[in-house]
Amino acid sequence: MSKIDIKKADGGKSGTVELDESIFGIEPNVAVMHQVVNAQLAAKRSGTHSTKTRAEVRGGGAKPWKQKGTGRARAGSSRIPHWRGGGIALGPKPRDYSQRTPKKMKRLALRSALSDRASSNSIYVVESWDFETPSTKAAKTALEAIGAEGKVLIIADDQDMNTQKSFRNLTNVNVLSADQLNVFDILVNDSIVFTKNNLPTVNQAPSNSQPDSETEEA
Repeated sequence: MSKIDIKKADGGKSGTVELDESIFGIEPNVAVMHQVVNAQLAAKRSGTHSTKTRAEVRGGGAKPWKQKGTGRARAGSSRIPHWRGGGIALGPKPRDYSQRTPKKMKRLALRSALSDRASSNSIYVVESWDFETPSTKAAKTALEAIGAEGKVLIIADDQDMNTQKSFRNLTNVNVLSADQLNVFDILVNDSIVFTKNNLPTVNQAPSNSQPDSETEEA
């Protein structure tokens, strides 16, 4: 198992922790990560787009002119698709874009994403944040002290509202609780910061909790 330093909020070293090889040390499966991220993004689509067909457009009940003798093309309604004001042929209708993703696939994708970030030394572990009151300034200083760069994903404890409020106003920082950890957010951020308490271990392996087509939590 590889070891990384546990840092204090002021940047000092508090100790070391071993990263579980089954979570942070596997060979990333790019294909599975791609499929899971696609499913996550698809689940976010509202699918409420809609157009009216010729049956739904108002009017057009009367035949515009008689069938023969006018010299014009036959027409049975003024709401046919190729007429102005007519219905839309083959237009979008409300639909569910979600995809079914097996739980094992989501778990493998999450481990792959964490392993990818660990291989590039982008995983950080903090002893605890210990913000007495919400402070964006203190949060920014803490990130600089521990060396987290680029876009940062903070995995905060569920009940630690001071930490969540401190980080959420920073434009380059995303804050999630441990049960919200997902593949997409790991891959779009450059640095992932855990606390010692919520660092995934073999006894508490992570699972992608982002909702998908099954509208369930893995």
